[in-house]
Amino acid sequence: MFKHILVPTDGSELSQATAKRAVAFAKEAGARITVFFAKPEYPIAYFGEGALIDPTTPEKFAELADAQATQYLGEVQALCLAEGVECAVISATSDVPYEAIIEATEKSGADLIFMASHGRRGFSGFLLGSETNKVLTHSKVPVLVYR
Repeated sequence: MFKHILVPTDGSELSQATAKRAVAFAKEAGARITVFFAKPEYPIAYFGEGALIDPTTPEKFAELADAQATQYLGEVQALCLAEGVECAVISATSDVPYEAIIEATEKSGADLIFMASHGRRGFSGFLLGSETNKVLTHSKVPVLVYR
């Protein structure tokens, strides 16, 4: 049924556990995986009273974000390799992860998004929102939420 699965990762334990399950699911379904990571944008420094000075340059920040993306994507890519599942990796710079996930899904041609839910409930879930919930709300392709 599903032949191309997008698996977003943020490097967390929950995300890595979800990736393991996504690889098993893809193997059973005979599907391929595209792993996606949304790199953070360089934080804009505000100057004035009480401002924090960040000595990191935009170039150094981008270098660190690229290294983080390589690590997180590589971990899932290794899981795919071990299970014989075809895998591609992509990343994009965005401070709005749900939009980046949807855009990556469209660009890659994936027909399913397989992602974790961090499980925030109650007031904290309401205040913080959920990238998964936003993807569910805005995605035009099916979303499988692994808990």
